[in-house]
Amino acid sequence: ENINYEYYVNFDKFLPLLDLFQKESIKVQVCKNIMDAFTHSTFHQEPTNDPVITNALMFICRVMHDSVNALTVEDEKRQIGNLISGFVKKVDYGRDFEKQLSFYVEARSAFPNLDSVHAQLVQSVNRLSVETRCIVKGHHTRKTAAFVRACAAYCYITIPSITSVLTRLELYLLSGQVALLNQCLGQADACFKAALSLVSDLPRTIEVDGKQRSSEPYLVSYLCHFLSTLLVVPDSPEQGVLYLTRGLLNVLQHYTWEPNSNARAVVYLHVLDMLFAAAQETYPYHIEKVDSNDTLYGSDPKFILEINKMCSVLLDEILAHLKYLGASEQLQKQALLALDLFVRVVTRGDLREPSLATLAVNLWNLAHRHGHIDTKLSARTLEYLKKRSIQPGNNVYADLVAKLKKT
Repeated sequence: ENINYEYYVNFDKFLPLLDLFQKESIKVQVCKNIMDAFTHSTFHQEPTNDPVITNALMFICRVMHDSVNALTVEDEKRQIGNLISGFVKKVDYGRDFEKQLSFYVEARSAFPNLDSVHAQLVQSVNRLSVETRCIVKGHHTRKTAAFVRACAAYCYITIPSITSVLTRLELYLLSGQVALLNQCLGQADACFKAALSLVSDLPRTIEVDGKQRSSEPYLVSYLCHFLSTLLVVPDSPEQGVLYLTRGLLNVLQHYTWEPNSNARAVVYLHVLDMLFAAAQETYPYHIEKVDSNDTLYGSDPKFILEINKMCSVLLDEILAHLKYLGASEQLQKQALLALDLFVRVVTRGDLREPSLATLAVNLWNLAHRHGHIDTKLSARTLEYLKKRSIQPGNNVYADLVAKLKKT
């Protein structure tokens, strides 16, 4: 633990010494021991950029990497991947970001067969991109703008080489967010589109705590995260209004959901939430120096009309699913979904529209028809509406509460 490995690595005979281990398994184990000791050495808590040390450790890591083949067990791959990732994180060229990126390019070509290493490289390059932005305080020069675009391109090129669909999904979204943060709109769009195209490849089950679980809860969570990002992504003039959101809806429409699952309808509810925010004059959050659609459209009536059309389609889809749940006797799921949609309608919709007010009453009745709704939740919802109804100018809520009390 307290050995100064830098002292030994600088020896001319250090690497030739490794070649004396002719049996590959022993040589690999020695390399693993060296890397494990190096990454945990008290002498190497600080990063390094010494070329001799870096080259020597790169050689050692290559020996470990090249020992991985189709017969290597997952635990061995994980161990070697973690050691190489630890090495990648140890190399730091300070403010020489171009040299840092060059190192990551070299590492990518040196270790092509380990997902965990490529994932670490993408994370490291994204961090490098964010650090660049911090240094220029968001005001990119021509040089730094070109550099962060190069970082975005590195990530976009590297992610497809990763086997795990989950890892690719996460990294595409993260890389898109970082690109957006650096005002690289084209690169961000490319990452988001790539993520959407991957959704259909998501395995139906994933391993959670050593057990196989349905991937639908993960997908719902991921898409909600995705939607929160899409709100601030500006539309491209060539692509049309909310083209990424439309792309997401198209993916949802063609995704094969589990039988008797509410997942698609739940995501539709979250899309309604996002569209409600998208229709506001000013969005609740922004990315600095990126003009979102509230700035681009300025609540233009045509933009609002497009949002309303999308909301109508989503409402029809959810109502059709509610009908299906009733027909298939899934009454508890139907009640919960009906109440969730009711809350969206009364908090997001314009209840001055008679059709929406009628829909709200019908959803409330449907939610309570078979006695599957938590009475406390129902009472709190009604209490909220009563408080809204006594506020000035909220006659529509007073009328709604009166109708709900009669039911």
